[in-house]
Amino acid sequence: MSNATLSPLPSADHEVAARLREALLAASFTADGLLDLLGAPAYAALARSETVPALRATRGDTPLETLVRLFLLQQPVPYARVEGVLPVHACVAGGWLTRVGDAGGDLAATVDVRPYGGPDGDDWFIVSDLGCAVGGAGGIGSRDEGVVLGVGGASTTLAGITVRTPMASALDLGTGSGIQALHASRHATRVTATDLNPRALHITALTLALSGAPAADLREGSLFEPVRDDESYDLIVSNPPFVISPGARLTYRDGGMGGDDLCRSLVQGAGERLNEGGFAQFLANWQHVEGEDWQDRIRSWVPRGCDAWIVQREVQDVTQYAELWLRDAGDHRGDPAEYQARYDAWLDEFEARKVKAVGFGWITLRRTSAAEPVITAEEWPHPVEQPLGDTVRAHFERLDYLRAHDDAALLAGHFRLAGEIVQEQVGLPGAEDPEHVVLRQHRGMRRATKVDTVGAGFAGVCDGTLSAGRILDAIAQLVGEDPVLLRDRTPAQIRLLVEQGFLEPAPR
Repeated sequence: MSNATLSPLPSADHEVAARLREALLAASFTADGLLDLLGAPAYAALARSETVPALRATRGDTPLETLVRLFLLQQPVPYARVEGVLPVHACVAGGWLTRVGDAGGDLAATVDVRPYGGPDGDDWFIVSDLGCAVGGAGGIGSRDEGVVLGVGGASTTLAGITVRTPMASALDLGTGSGIQALHASRHATRVTATDLNPRALHITALTLALSGAPAADLREGSLFEPVRDDESYDLIVSNPPFVISPGARLTYRDGGMGGDDLCRSLVQGAGERLNEGGFAQFLANWQHVEGEDWQDRIRSWVPRGCDAWIVQREVQDVTQYAELWLRDAGDHRGDPAEYQARYDAWLDEFEARKVKAVGFGWITLRRTSAAEPVITAEEWPHPVEQPLGDTVRAHFERLDYLRAHDDAALLAGHFRLAGEIVQEQVGLPGAEDPEHVVLRQHRGMRRATKVDTVGAGFAGVCDGTLSAGRILDAIAQLVGEDPVLLRDRTPAQIRLLVEQGFLEPAPR
């Protein structure tokens, strides 16, 4: 379905948006207010696109119940009920509400409005097409081409891993409903947001206005096309239409390029548009091709002059992958023959490209002037602690430290144990000595790493007071080992502990 047949959108008039925002906040139409009203089970059901519990919880006539039915559940509400809650005349004139029913006695919302809690307790609102907010009434059923979705798991994942420091400029590629631009508005002086879909740019303007955020520079076009040659940024973020599919049926998810070419183009094009020290952060899918290491494939995407950290979070075989996205589009609810034909087309596409599986994860680039940029590619399917922005930034700061310190400088350095690290000893019950020792993080990436007794002892006494070399000399004396040999073989272990965030360089 084309954009012309989708419902008209509200005006992005800031005065009307400000009045609507004031009324929503006065009625506690916020993330916290919803949880209090609905209770945890009904609130969680909304996230699964199940609306019955929320409908049951909003059978009263309080202002908050009225707003939930109107904007989240897309139920017509009598004019008289809405009149006491919202500036009705302004909202109808501005296109946020429309008259429906016999003689226009009821009012209905023209867009989804979902309360969203910002990072510092901000009350934000994400606008999307009707039925397309995660937790909205429409759920994940059939989605028309050109439709603009609300906040999903991928959106919040990207927002959580993004580095947040004060900066001059940020670029959100493929902005959708505007959530990444909204986050960037908190710490970037200038925010540029692009999208191939002009409807998405309008909805981004609504999201920013209704959330009380500064307006962004909105530009229509694909990937970096709207960016001028002389423009560069301190931060580039994108949750692109990364789904590897046969064709480009659905604008919100299908990139329209073959295989994983869209994600490759995005990563390769980011380097020259980053300022020195700037970050580019993407969610992406990549193909696992027969006879090729997936890490080598993604490493080849990294532009010159950039460090990179690539984290593969999940891998699906081609049948799982096809089924996931067929269900996402609601194809499993339609004609069985059409579903089978689309499934077949997906597998034909993968077979032609010799793709056996698809990986999903995060790619972070950082522009560097270092002579030898570092590319780290790893698989990490384990739970992590969001937000991870500070963890990502610290990863690259540790890269700089390690790159600038050879083994001699490392031994002269001072370190301290990172916060919330625990030691686990693994071995048979009753054994005098453990078979091995594991250090485990309870924050950030929540890594675990195996160390020997020297490594465990070294980490345990690192409080920034003594240099690494002095600590090793003391350990050598305790265990009766040659201190020169210990100094010679331990820097590699120290380097790994620093790289993975178990040890932090201590300021002197």
